[in-house]
Amino acid sequence: MNKRLALFLSTRSSYNDLGLLALRVVVGTTLCLKHGWEKAFDFHTMATNTTLPFPNLFHLGTVPTLVIALTSDFICSILIVLGLGTRFATVIAFANIAVAWAMVHHFSFFGPRADHGEIIVLFLGAMISVFLTGPGRYSLDYLLVDRKRKEGASSRFAETRADSSSIDKQYQPRVL
Repeated sequence: MNKRLALFLSTRSSYNDLGLLALRVVVGTTLCLKHGWEKAFDFHTMATNTTLPFPNLFHLGTVPTLVIALTSDFICSILIVLGLGTRFATVIAFANIAVAWAMVHHFSFFGPRADHGEIIVLFLGAMISVFLTGPGRYSLDYLLVDRKRKEGASSRFAETRADSSSIDKQYQPRVL
């Protein structure tokens, strides 16, 4: 195979993991900087603005709704970039984006009022992709699970060695 085409035709998992890293970083950073940053650093203004109040979805109140949106758009997006609790964070972000699209933007995708429709669909698709595939090898989730797996394997190996040595002693022939 031509080495120049190898990158495009390869199905090696290292390229898949790099692709997941790029997806997580681009989507998470965009969500954090475009939507989460304003909620995190302009929280008071958004909570008390009477001219253009933050939507009070499900009659929870403006502040609880803003806290949920802040958690989704700022905290969860940072977790998605880091790859820490990734599937949990993508579920929260997906739910928040879907509710915002339904309740605030009224599922608008076409027409003059559909100013955010395409980006919302792209965010939702990216969240589904990251949830289904997981964070990949280049994530904190992978490091934590790999460490636990190695610790578990070494402790199981030590237990197996201890068990086998006691069995060996049990079945050794006695010297008279």
